[in-house]
Amino acid sequence: MATLVFTAAGTAFGGPLGGVIGGLAGRQVDAALFGPASRHGPRLDDLRISTSSYGNAIPRHFGAVRMPGTVIWATDLVEHSQSQSGGKGSPSATTYSYSVSLAVALASRPILRIGKIWADGNLLRGEESDLKAGGQLRVYSGHGDHGPDPLLASAEGAGCPAFRGLAYAVFEDLDLSGFGNRIPALSFEILADEGPLTLAPMLAGAVDPSSIARPLPGLAGFSCAGGPLTDVLATIDAAYPLACDASGQQLRIFDAEARPANAPLLPEPTVTEEEGSFGQANGRKLQRQAGDGNVPMAIRYFDSARDYLTGMQRADGRARSGRELVMEFPGTLKAADARRLANESASRAARSRETMAWRVAELDPAVGPGSVVRVPGHSGYWRITGWEWRTDGIELELMRLPHGSARKQATEPGRNNPAQDLPAGTSELVAFDLPWDGLGTGDMPHIHAALSSPSPGWAGAQILVERSGSFIPLGSSRKRALIGQTLTALPPAPAIILDRQARVTVRLTAADLALDSVTLEQLAGGANCALIGTELLQFASATALGNGEWLLEGLLRGRGGTEWAALTGQSAGSHFVLLDHRLTPLDLLQSDATPETVIAAIGLGDSEPVTTTLVNAGLGQRPLTPVHPRCLHRPDGEMILTWVRRARGAWEWRDEVDVPLNEDDEAYAVGLGPVDNPIMRWETTQPRLAIGPPTAAAIALDHAGQPLWVRHTGRFAQSDPLLITII
Repeated sequence: MATLVFTAAGTAFGGPLGGVIGGLAGRQVDAALFGPASRHGPRLDDLRISTSSYGNAIPRHFGAVRMPGTVIWATDLVEHSQSQSGGKGSPSATTYSYSVSLAVALASRPILRIGKIWADGNLLRGEESDLKAGGQLRVYSGHGDHGPDPLLASAEGAGCPAFRGLAYAVFEDLDLSGFGNRIPALSFEILADEGPLTLAPMLAGAVDPSSIARPLPGLAGFSCAGGPLTDVLATIDAAYPLACDASGQQLRIFDAEARPANAPLLPEPTVTEEEGSFGQANGRKLQRQAGDGNVPMAIRYFDSARDYLTGMQRADGRARSGRELVMEFPGTLKAADARRLANESASRAARSRETMAWRVAELDPAVGPGSVVRVPGHSGYWRITGWEWRTDGIELELMRLPHGSARKQATEPGRNNPAQDLPAGTSELVAFDLPWDGLGTGDMPHIHAALSSPSPGWAGAQILVERSGSFIPLGSSRKRALIGQTLTALPPAPAIILDRQARVTVRLTAADLALDSVTLEQLAGGANCALIGTELLQFASATALGNGEWLLEGLLRGRGGTEWAALTGQSAGSHFVLLDHRLTPLDLLQSDATPETVIAAIGLGDSEPVTTTLVNAGLGQRPLTPVHPRCLHRPDGEMILTWVRRARGAWEWRDEVDVPLNEDDEAYAVGLGPVDNPIMRWETTQPRLAIGPPTAAAIALDHAGQPLWVRHTGRFAQSDPLLITII
């Protein structure tokens, strides 16, 4: 705000040059009023994504971190086409999906392994090392004993490098259908080291590990993106103060706040006669400065409890007035450890304002730069931050250390919405033929598949049909259908009225799947239609019993031309399928719609294909059984048989409108005796048959107790028989 005001004032009075001068003055006022820049250290980025820019440094990782990686090799997108029936008379549709193979560099030093992988913020690989999308993953730890990846070697030839010393991951044929058919933004949980994280591995090759004595309590991971060693040390020093001693044969690095058990006491100060030197009279100089805004009072870090998302903790959990300086620390911490580091930083800010210059005539050989000492006449501990040899003594620079350890306060990391890590789950499959719904053509079978899984993390499966000993793809589905098994039997019942007393208990594949109750109006509109065994029925009420079990009541039996199945009944253990939008239509040939046809499905969680045969094969092309049978005996002995036909796909009985035939011709077969081997058989093209008096008398005399039945002869099959009468 001050910058804007001073710039405007400078421009008004002095033109463009005055504006520049005014802007400079304004920035000075900004700094004086509100403090310096608000961030310190390498900035943390919440939205980092995998890159492939030339010249970018591949970082070194220590402990446990989450990083995006660098794409070092990739193929073009590979297109996959798949034709699938649209269902309900709709034409077949061809869908396209894409996959890609790529290699991603993870670290420029060896790692132990990788954990989770996120793609566009969702889990691509879970804690159980299971990929949530199709494809293969190979991880190379970066040690010097592995050869080139076989995929890269096949593409690049003999010149393919093995990338020894570089940890990287290779995705082969990664399915992109779940990511909008594009390469997603990847990030990896990298586990580089075991045990407590120390400073020595970070400085390996530059500093003798035996000279490093600085623990890093609470630090679970750290990333070093390259640059000078001083930058790495400065970043760590901001959170974990370091002390360095270069007075010996090698550089020593140790804890700047460690206190020895017996800190040495400095000798009394030495006075000097040198003009301009400090403390000529007493050999010492004590200074107390105002608050130092350059000391961070808050820390931003990667929170291990929130999938390594960035978190912030302030000293004492409160914001200071004015502009606070935030430490950007590329380390993995828990919230409590981050709060402790913020408190320690604030404590250092308060105590480090007190410094002292102290002159001594001689110095204990055990005391050097970074040593913690006691000072005569002054309480507490002081650290030697520097010294200078003079003709009249050694001038020491001292800084007061905080009293005791920093405050430990309970804190929370905050809430986040973690990506669900659900197992892929095995696939379950039921394939069946459904009655024609009247839309489109009735020439082809109406085969559907119901795919589901016990796990809500199931990502779908590919559906295949067996032909001549091999499996042919039919399509795929990600729809998790409501399927299960009956726990109780369905007794035989007529398909006439709503049975309010009938009930059946079913157990769904998973407890998270649910059924709903419907009103009678919704039931009349076709709601809650299900397949149990070979019977289609509807249910009005669904009551949850727990553990995935449901009690179904208010049943309409024998729907869709399955009256014969209702009269037979269904045993316990029959499969249950809710017929809704989650079914997958299958485009099968006429020759494939047989009870022996094998349908298979395989998904990410299946070690081998799940197979099943078709239920109710041919049901969609089978004419419906006629209804309303009548047998009339005329006075002259003639027997008149009548019935009312029904038609496939014509499920609405409209007043004053004849039911459509939906077959090439109207034809019926009337038989006497067993259906498979009738004693007598007649054919007619009308829903009526007249049997003359002599034949009717002979039938009554010779075949008493035998059934008379009729079947509708359709284009592809005959209907189930309708019993007209018993002789």
